[in-house]
Amino acid sequence: MMSNRFTDILFQLIKSLEKAEKRNFKLYIKRSSHNENLKIVELFDAMDKLPEYDEAVLLKRLSSIKKPQLSNVKVHLYKQLLSSLRLLKSTESIDMQLNEQLDFARILYNKGLYQQSLKILEKLKETAKHHYKYNFLTQVISWEKKIEALHIARGMQSRGELLSAEAIEVNDRVQMVARLSNLSIQLYSWFIKNGHARNEKDEQGVKEFFKNNLPSEAFEQIGFYERMYLYQCYCWYAFIRQDFIQYYRYSQKWIDLFNDHPLMIKVETGYYIKGMHNLLNAHFDLRNYQKFETTLKDFEAFSKTDLANRHDNHRIQTFIYINSAKINQHFMLGTFSKGLELVPYIEEKLEEYSLYLDTHRILVFNYKIASLYFGNGDYNTCIDYLQKIINDNVDFRGDLQCYSRLMHLMAHYEMGNLELIDSLTKSVYRFMAKMQNLTIVEEEMFKFLRNSFKVHRSKLQPELEKFLHTIKQLEKNRFQTRSFAYLDIISWVESKVYKKPMATIIREKYLAGKKRNY
Repeated sequence: MMSNRFTDILFQLIKSLEKAEKRNFKLYIKRSSHNENLKIVELFDAMDKLPEYDEAVLLKRLSSIKKPQLSNVKVHLYKQLLSSLRLLKSTESIDMQLNEQLDFARILYNKGLYQQSLKILEKLKETAKHHYKYNFLTQVISWEKKIEALHIARGMQSRGELLSAEAIEVNDRVQMVARLSNLSIQLYSWFIKNGHARNEKDEQGVKEFFKNNLPSEAFEQIGFYERMYLYQCYCWYAFIRQDFIQYYRYSQKWIDLFNDHPLMIKVETGYYIKGMHNLLNAHFDLRNYQKFETTLKDFEAFSKTDLANRHDNHRIQTFIYINSAKINQHFMLGTFSKGLELVPYIEEKLEEYSLYLDTHRILVFNYKIASLYFGNGDYNTCIDYLQKIINDNVDFRGDLQCYSRLMHLMAHYEMGNLELIDSLTKSVYRFMAKMQNLTIVEEEMFKFLRNSFKVHRSKLQPELEKFLHTIKQLEKNRFQTRSFAYLDIISWVESKVYKKPMATIIREKYLAGKKRNY
């Protein structure tokens, strides 16, 4: 669970600073030596030394700041920290550079130096176009029109027509980007709340929503952002419906777009990282073993570049997605024990990054780690991780809430906890039914678990074989095998039928699949 130590926003900001950023702040603030700035330096130093935020302890360490003053001094320190960071980081972001130049154009305009202002705006337009920053272009063109309309008379007619045409084109592109990005985030939000489509009703609803909101002219767009958001829309749309071929196709298009526009990897690093994550997920879902390995190596190489380590969020994103992919790779290969070697490092970094991580990231890692322990036969520890999910009353990822409970039930079954199985089976069944998360696969699972303890050991093998035959018949039906995206139930049952460890069953499938690929 994420740490609660970081509750104060100023404290969060200070704890996120690197050594160079702290040093820069001290230099920035010492340029002015009035009393208020001396107070904020004292507050900064005191908060920097606190292991966790405690206002009573903080006040004892402050000599010049009394309790009634603290709130105002904190607000002032927060603003000064952001100002110092803005100066330090301005060269690292094209958006910050553009805004800085626009500020310069405004200053020149207010000084009455209209031609100088127009020259900066003209250069700004070229830079913004080069980086596909249409939202920013609307501001630049708006200022150009203002200067031309209020202060420049000569050549106004032709210039006015040109600016009007530019404004219309840019506005059309901005609207298209907005429509596609809206659709993308709405589909992604649907998945975060629900997971994969549970049934035909879910899928039909998503299909209608997608059809009604996808602009008819979307595929005619050639701009970077239009295409990026279009590919994202199709990624989420396909992923929700478990159309993994289409999911792979558009994840690859997403990355190909960045490869065709390498400059944009620097501009939109976060989206590039997210695209790599989706491409790895697509290879995992399709069991593209070789392509998964190649893409993971490329991603790891990128994670070591200066660009990937320039900002905390990029560094953290690559950590999350690379380690998630590494765990997925161990699921594919059946190397659960080797995958568990990653856990101490992952948990150490999760604690280090607790300031930045949302509950969803922690939930997914807990589920994946629980799955590793289950596959490795350590059911006690598996249950410990599942309890973190079950006991967390969150209102999203109902899918993981359901399958955590199902895995929890399976772990107790493996441990032979007969006295718990009956009540757990009823409890999990009710929960999954309430969440509309029951398919024939789960129904058959519950039926098998309920009956298995009534059957003598000597007669259990035929029951297992019957159960395996039933669920394998459903393997190609997306709605009936939704659970396979969360739990490898078939491999688990096969391990019982063939009396082999689950890891061995999965390893044999991997080797057979690898052989077919060659």
